Amino acid sequence: MKVVFFGFVTVLAVMSTARAKHATDDQEFVTKAGQGGMAEVELGNIANTQGAGDMVKQFGKRMAADHVKAGTALAAAAAADGLIVPTSSSAKQQAMEARMQGMQGAKFDKAYAHAMVKDHRDTVALFEREAKNGSSAQVKAFAQETLPKLIDHLKMAEDLKSGLK
Repeated sequence: MKVVFFGFVTVLAVMSTARAKHATDDQEFVTKAGQGGMAEVELGNIANTQGAGDMVKQFGKRMAADHVKAGTALAAAAAADGLIVPTSSSAKQQAMEARMQGMQGAKFDKAYAHAMVKDHRDTVALFEREAKNGSSAQVKAFAQETLPKLIDHLKMAEDLKSGLK
């Protein structure tokens, strides 16, 4: 009887550890997605004021609007599982925002387009992992629903970058 009980306790401990790992992965996704979204909003707003070309300004407006909506949806999905959404972008993202704030015109346009391609490639990969492996049903559904729009953003960013060469 002791062996069976010990085995049961061991199975419960392994299951609990696996659940904790998934919760940690979901929290990491929420943190990275939230920070990235806030950075996209800030950079989009900067593009609207610092950009030289209308394409850059329109892209920036679109990024800001879409990522505000996504941030609201992320907050709702995260709250369902008690996950914490960050309140600011990361230090690295804030440094990029400050660098971009100091640029104008064609120099800004090229740097912004380059950053948008890189950021959206990374974001698509992040969302693909969560959409496939997430353990929070709500957060996983958010990733699945948002992924097509992010893929569209990536295509738009690539088109913007190639149009500025």
